[in-house]
Amino acid sequence: MNRETLVDPKTQKSNKVVAGVCAAFFAGMIGMAYAAVPLYAMFCKVTGYGGTTQRVDQYSDRVLDQKVTIRFDANTTGGLPWKFQPVARDMSIRIGETAQAHYTAANMFDKPTYGRATFNVTPELAGAYFNKVECFCFTDTTLKPGETLDMPVVFYVDPDIVNVPELKDVKTITLSYTFFPIEGVKPVAAAPQAGPIKTNDNTDGNLGG
Repeated sequence: MNRETLVDPKTQKSNKVVAGVCAAFFAGMIGMAYAAVPLYAMFCKVTGYGGTTQRVDQYSDRVLDQKVTIRFDANTTGGLPWKFQPVARDMSIRIGETAQAHYTAANMFDKPTYGRATFNVTPELAGAYFNKVECFCFTDTTLKPGETLDMPVVFYVDPDIVNVPELKDVKTITLSYTFFPIEGVKPVAAAPQAGPIKTNDNTDGNLGG
């Protein structure tokens, strides 16, 4: 004798609700996955989390007597055939002082190659106080065969860094750039004009003279 299993209507409704919630949660997770990268990048730029430096349009209005050493690091990835390096490995500046450093990139290949740079600062917490006025980061760059390009970066360390307990005794900050290959032909961006700065040969000057 066959018996039919009767399902309580309330149980059926409850199962449908649970299934609906699960589907909505799954869809939401997919949406969050697509949004995670730009949201994370925005978060890093605002907070300096992960060693992300800050972009500013003006110079510091305070300069402290306290000094900090800035070290410069250069890397390439993805098989990009460039010789990429800082002109000077480090420089000592006063906190709040606007300074200029230079990197150079040379294409070692017999054809035009294309790259784009990302960056970070260590200690990571210092990223929120490392302000770049001008830089070559995230700019699509084309180098002809054998071409060498000068790449300046203008920056200062926010004086408020001395008010952060974890950073008040920091003596060295490292600015690191990594160039990776990209496709397509893009013009090399010209270096913008800037005001009086300290260069990495410890002399004052003007960008673009």
